[in-house]
Order: sequence, then structure tokens, then C-alpha cells
Amino acid sequence: TPAFYANIVLLNVSNLPFRLQRLKEMFISKFGSAPKFYVRAPGRVNLIGEHIDYCGYAVLPMAIEQDILIAVEPVKTEVVQLANTNSLYLDFSTTVNNIQINKTKPQWHNYFLCGLKGIQEHFGLNNPTGMNCLLDGTIPPSSGLSSSSALVCCAGLVTLRANGKTLSKVELAEICTKSERYIGTEGGGMDQSISFLAEEGTAKLIEFSPLRATDVRLPSGAAFVIANSCVEMNKAATSHYNIRVMECRLATKLLSKSKGLDWKKMLRLHDVQTKLGVSLEEMLTIVEEVLHPEPYSTEEICKCLGISLEELRSHTVSQNTQDVSTFKLYQRAKHVYSEAARVLEFKKICSEAPANAIQLLGELMNQSYISCREMYECSCPELDRLVDICLQFGAIGSRLTGAGWGGCTVSMVPTDKLNTFLKNVQKAYYQTDVQRLALENNSLFATKPGRGALVFVEA
Repeated sequence: TPAFYANIVLLNVSNLPFRLQRLKEMFISKFGSAPKFYVRAPGRVNLIGEHIDYCGYAVLPMAIEQDILIAVEPVKTEVVQLANTNSLYLDFSTTVNNIQINKTKPQWHNYFLCGLKGIQEHFGLNNPTGMNCLLDGTIPPSSGLSSSSALVCCAGLVTLRANGKTLSKVELAEICTKSERYIGTEGGGMDQSISFLAEEGTAKLIEFSPLRATDVRLPSGAAFVIANSCVEMNKAATSHYNIRVMECRLATKLLSKSKGLDWKKMLRLHDVQTKLGVSLEEMLTIVEEVLHPEPYSTEEICKCLGISLEELRSHTVSQNTQDVSTFKLYQRAKHVYSEAARVLEFKKICSEAPANAIQLLGELMNQSYISCREMYECSCPELDRLVDICLQFGAIGSRLTGAGWGGCTVSMVPTDKLNTFLKNVQKAYYQTDVQRLALENNSLFATKPGRGALVFVEA
């Protein structure tokens, strides 16, 4: 895998792009000196494969144009000073040798500290470089387009560059995946992987264990449109996301126990399939045989596994899901195994490019949405309304993207209907609500597969 020095872009000092020039001027005004380099990490949209990366299954995202951009100056002091071009986000400073990440308050600077700490710990940096950093972001926050992970990745790459270290893109993605867990999010690695491994013009099939990315050429006759529901959802600030992670982990344990596997070592639903050596379709049959649709109490789970409640809480359930008393295991496992199959079918259709590819891909997106809404229960009324509107005005397929419970939808729209589609959705969803109307300029847009993270240096 190419080392990251292959992704350094040299810029003409006298002709900086407008956004970088503006960021440079703001940096000088703030810190009294010029930045030495800039780092960019993109947001992403997941086309299909929701809530399955942390279960070990492949996903199919692409990078988008919206990004996190940070101007950086390494300094001789042991202090990291962080500032943001958005005045809503307050300045922050800390010593580089005493990184404290507050899980109870997922403020913007804590995501930067995750990436910083991840690189420091990977290299065992005893005397890391201090830095002045100014951040500019264009990804709508808490929208399901990976603004938080893009910030973690950007910070990881900033720290890598400032300390004169080199890693491959895969290594960086894996480190940033682990380091985001410092803030309490039990993510699976899709967001960080596409942020580093994305290439312009192609979506990617991202597979795990080992991490690898395969080009997926999307059909030329359709555009992918992102629409923000304008309902914010912060994964680290709520327990919805981590409860789903725990439900999948508990389903893994019960399925493993029922099949005579070493359930204590099994963490992901993919592990069960691998150990049994069966197909995804067969795993769906096993789910029907082993798990019941009614919610499981913690007492029933303990009885099934033959352990005490204390053992369950100390070895299996995460800190921020300790107080949950019931878990839906059947529904979550059914979603994961069926969604994993849809991802593989989506890639197959893109590769074979049959005449009705757009229709087939749209059907898979619609099936994915129904499963997210009914089996994984990660939608919300606004997302349901937005999906209905998008399908009504010409989308072949539409679904929530990202964690859910708010955030965005992604829709596949025939290119010849795109302009009409955008006007109609804008009128039907955004112009009927004052709050949405205020946000509509950055809430509805067609997107193409973009580039992964980059370092910019003035030549």
C-alpha cells in the first residue's frame, strides 16, 4: 500500500487556492506566523452496508467533496493550540504529554485529540511536537457524513506529518479507527478507511481483517444525491449506536453458544459465519432457528450463556450500555446478515453492468432502508419523510446513510431527472419548514466519488 508521502501536493506559493489562502490569512492573524503545511480529510457517504462494518462485513462508501481542512505550524513548545474558523467552536489548548479526552462531552477538540493520541501511542512518542492548528470544516456536523471521523483522521495525519513519521494509508486508517474509540464510539472502521483509501471517480468496497479496498465503478446514467434531514445525531453523545453494537455482540455470543463454538472468543457476527463455514443465506436460517423475535432481558442472556450478571457487564457489555435492560438480538442479526448480502450483490451488479443495473441497485438501496427502519430501528420520522419524498420525485433508490436517527439520506437519481428532482425535493422538504429553509443551501446536493486525505505543502 502506498505510504502517505505519495499523497503530498506541492502548491505554488504565489497562487494558493482561495480556501487555502483565506485559511492562511486567518492563521497568521490568529497565531502571528504562517502555517507550514495543510491537511485535508474528506467526509463520506455510504451507498449501502449500514451498521455492518463493526460486525466484520464489507461496506460500500465513497468520499465526498465536503471535508475537514487544517492549517498547521509545528512549534518548539509542548503545547497544542486548536482554533476553528467557525466561531461556534471555542479555542482549546493542552500540553502534548497530557492528553485527556472527555467522553461525557464530545466537543470538537476531543476528536482532534483522539487522532493526536492515536499517533503518539503508536510510535511511543515521548517528546511529541507541539502545534498551532486552525481548522475549517465544510461537512455538516452530526449529519451522518462522517464529520467526526474526518476530524480524527485529519488530526492523525497532522500529528504524523508534524512529527516526521510515515505510515501506509491502511496503517493510518486502522490507527484512526482505534483512536476514535477514545471518545466512546465503538465504530467499525468504514469512515476512517474511506477517508484515507478513497480515489477520485470510484466508490470502494471496503473489507476488513485484513483491511483492503476494491474499486467499484458506479453506473454512468445515475447521480447520487445527498439530502440532510436537518436532524442532528451525535454518535458519541447518545447510546443508540453503542447499544446496536452490543446487541450484535450479544447475538454473536448466543449464536456461537448454540452451535458449540467458543463463544467467549467470538465478538462479531462475521466470526460466526466464518467459523461455521456457511453462506449468508444459511446464517439467516440459523438466526431464525436460534434467536426469538421478542427482546431478550439481561437475565435471559445470562441464563443462555451460563454466566452471572456481573460477568456479562464486566466482559461483554460496554460502559455506556450498562443500564440497558433489554436487547433485540434477532432483528439486529437479521439486518446484518441480509445487509452484508446486499453489499456483495451491489458490487456484483456494478461489475457486470447489466442493462437494468440502475433499477437493480435502486431496489437494493430500498431494501436496505426498509431493513434499517424495521429491523435495526435506526431511522426517524424526518428520515422516513425524506425517503418518501425522494422516491416520489424520481429516485430509483433512497435510504438513510450513516448511523441514522437523523442525518442524511442518499438517493440514486437518473441523470436526466436530476435538476427536476432537486427542485421538487427542495420545495417539498426544505421550503415547508423554517429551520430546514435556513439550512437548505448545504443540505441537498449531488455528489461524485472524491479523493482521500491529502497533505498540502507550499513549494
